[in-house]
Order: sequence, then structure tokens, then C-alpha cells
Amino acid sequence: MRDGIFLEVCCGSVDDAIEAQLGGAQRVELNSSMFFGGLTPSMGSVIEAKKRLEIPVIVMIRPRGGGFCYTDVEYEIMLHDTRLAMENGADGIVFGILKPDGTIDVERSQKIIDMVKAAGRDIVFHRAFDVTPDPMAALEQLIEMGIDRILTSGQGNSVPEGVGLLKKLIEAAGDRIEILPGGGIMRHNTQWVIEQTGTTMIHIAAFKTQMDNSCHNRPMVTFGGCLFPPENQYDLIDRDVIGAVSDICKG
Repeated sequence: MRDGIFLEVCCGSVDDAIEAQLGGAQRVELNSSMFFGGLTPSMGSVIEAKKRLEIPVIVMIRPRGGGFCYTDVEYEIMLHDTRLAMENGADGIVFGILKPDGTIDVERSQKIIDMVKAAGRDIVFHRAFDVTPDPMAALEQLIEMGIDRILTSGQGNSVPEGVGLLKKLIEAAGDRIEILPGGGIMRHNTQWVIEQTGTTMIHIAAFKTQMDNSCHNRPMVTFGGCLFPPENQYDLIDRDVIGAVSDICKG
């Protein structure tokens, strides 16, 4: 058994990952495009993260937002990205592939699992699990396939909404697979989530707004399509919030 609760932080950049480590994270999940729930980061980001961090780096393998049933081209890209992540030192990858009916695509998933297992790294199935039609059946499938860990909100929009199923999943999983609660865990509800689920690990994200005024000459120009986001702001992991949650996890 680990001492305390293991803390993983969801990051959208290497700067995020550095801040997460300084705040007390024990592992990071490295993504790009957090607006879409996290997509595959650049391999340059993976290389730089491994160069600068002392904690494990789990790399997201997700070629696009909008569901988890991928075209043949997208799947080939996932295979390439997985191989490159392994070659560039990733400590594991997190992915999810479903069929059109929402069940796990066992054949495609197994090829990625085998590649990662051959490299001796962690293999994680992400919140695609949260839209499968039968979570207990999906749990048993993923155990049989050799998945190390499932990132899940308990099929709720957030962990607080899914605590009932999360508790059942953790009990059913036993020591056969790790269940990592993630989604909507914040400083104010961390202790409650731990108590309600019996988890030994949590996955959080906590951002603060940073300013970049390099676009101030033409404030009317935007680059985000019809959303028109402010071009002088971006998000960065809030080290202080991570530190506060880390203290809670230490007990």
C-alpha cells in the first residue's frame, strides 16, 4: 500500500507539468488542446517534459476530439504516436478506442496495449470508459486485455456525480487493475471524494489565467473560430492549488 493518496495532475503543456511537479504532483498526464478534453501532445513536448521532470510522464494518445471511434488514418496516427512516445521516454500512454456502439474496440486497443507492454511502460484507458454501455463488463474486458489503470469519473459528468459507481468499480477491481478517479475533483471536494470512493489515487487539473499581451496591437484579430477567445490570455497549472491538494493527499 502507498502512504497517502497518489496525486496525478492533468497538464496541457510542459510548463503545466513543471508547475504540477513543483506543487507536489507525483505523476503528470501530458496533453495538448485541453479545450477538447486533451489531445496528443507534440513529440517535442514529450522530449522536453522528460528532460525537465523527475516524476513519471504519461502521454495522451488521442488524435482528435469528438468521440472515440477513429478512422483507419487516425488509428495509424495513434500507432505512430504511441511508438514515438515510447522512443522518446514516455513512462506510459493513456488512450481509448471505442466501436460505433460505444463498446471497447478490443482488436485495435490490443495492438496499442501490446506495443506499450513490450516497452515495459504503463498503459491507461481514459474516460472513453465513461461512455461505454456496461461499465462493469468494460472493466472486466480491460483487465483481461492487460490495462494497468482506468481513468474514470464513474460515468458521471464529474467524479462527484459518479462516486457511487466509482466505489463499486474500485471494489470490483481489487488489486487486478487501478481505478483513477478524475474529472471535477477540486481542492474543496478532494477529501470528500477520497472518503466516498475509498480510492488510493486521484487525477486533477487546476488552472489559473496567465497574460500574453503580444497581440495588443490588433486586439480585434482572433484565431479561435466563432468562439472568439481573448488572445492575450492562456491557462497555466496553479501550483498553489496543486500544493493544497497534495497536502490533503498526504493526510
